[in-house]
Amino acid sequence: MQPILKFEQVEKRYPNGVQALKGVSFEVSEGEFISVIGPSGSGKSTLLRAINRLIPITGGSVLLDGQEVSGQRGGSLRALRRKVGMIFQNYNLVYSLSVLQNVLHGRLGYMKGVKGIFGLYSEEDKREALALLGELGMEQFSYNRAADLSGGQKQRVGIARAIMQKPKLLLCDEPIASLDPSSAKTIMDLLHDMTQRRNIACIVNLHQLDVALKYSTRIIGLARGEIVFDGAPEDLDDATIEKIYGTSRENLMIGGGGTLDDKTDPAYCA
Repeated sequence: MQPILKFEQVEKRYPNGVQALKGVSFEVSEGEFISVIGPSGSGKSTLLRAINRLIPITGGSVLLDGQEVSGQRGGSLRALRRKVGMIFQNYNLVYSLSVLQNVLHGRLGYMKGVKGIFGLYSEEDKREALALLGELGMEQFSYNRAADLSGGQKQRVGIARAIMQKPKLLLCDEPIASLDPSSAKTIMDLLHDMTQRRNIACIVNLHQLDVALKYSTRIIGLARGEIVFDGAPEDLDDATIEKIYGTSRENLMIGGGGTLDDKTDPAYCA
């Protein structure tokens, strides 16, 4: 089976000279739930944004569903991006619009001309959006303004919007970094369950090592732009964790000697 995503010796150097990715290679198959871990500056966000060309790479190749991403322009790039849903740390909702309208924005990539400009969604799209909100426990808020929701509720709307795209791959950039522990657990449970039921591959950038170990089918560990671990959570040993973070497992776990939720901790990953 052809992988959904393939990185081949990907390099990214920023104009200021920072080498964010160095010869990164990996493949992603349908249904995988992959956590990308690593300290601040390890290249996690750069890796995620290179997938749908939110940033251009400077070497190697990224193939999405068999197509070279860097070779796409205009309509072909927009069509390729439909296959990739994205969930952001800060939600990226339109706060003046209703919850339902925000979810329906997941269909904009499929709409052309006047329908796209004025948001003239089909009745089928509206029914599907309401069903998704029901699945996420948010149907009663469908006509509320997005601005009036809690952080956890906003992230549920972000999940529904991404799923509305019918993506083959879901990218989540620190989706629980702004949430309290209870809301964070709810969001991770929903992300895991909804993608697994739909066989959607999911890549999640995470601060929290314990969360990565709990939910992932696979973990990719980055350090200084290079992959230093790629495997099952149970194979991530203490020596490799220290190689990735420069500190022990205990200092990275909630309730240990330190926590990645504490921005004063030297191991905190921004």
